[in-house]
Amino acid sequence: MSTNMSMENMPEKSAVKAAVTTFFEALNAMFTGDLAPMEAIWSHADDVTYMGPAGGYRVGWAEVRADWAEQAALQLGGQVKPAEIRITKADNLAIVRNYVKGENVDAAGNPLKVSLRATSLFRQEEGQWKLIALHTDLLPFLSL
Repeated sequence: MSTNMSMENMPEKSAVKAAVTTFFEALNAMFTGDLAPMEAIWSHADDVTYMGPAGGYRVGWAEVRADWAEQAALQLGGQVKPAEIRITKADNLAIVRNYVKGENVDAAGNPLKVSLRATSLFRQEEGQWKLIALHTDLLPFLSL
């Protein structure tokens, strides 16, 4: 994982970086159909938003969770990881910009390349960094 961050507040940025790692672990688990880790990394607040690789604009935890559940049901397989992570942190918010690289697998077992840009926003809630917004490029094989 390539990371490029300014290090002026290293302990707190390390906690945000750990949350990013947890998100990618959850994302890869979701590709196998396991939704629980994704449910754990997201805030369950009404102000969360998700504009993911399949398109759409989901607002509020119920809509965001429903979208992730639909994706988990696809069991896309494969694995992705972040590259060129940039973190900006202020108070209880952190903005993360990165590339997402890897692959999923179609129903016939053929690899589907994943290469997109992503911006996410984390908020500290009860001492934990929770994802509250995610916006990515579209992936043609997921587009609505």
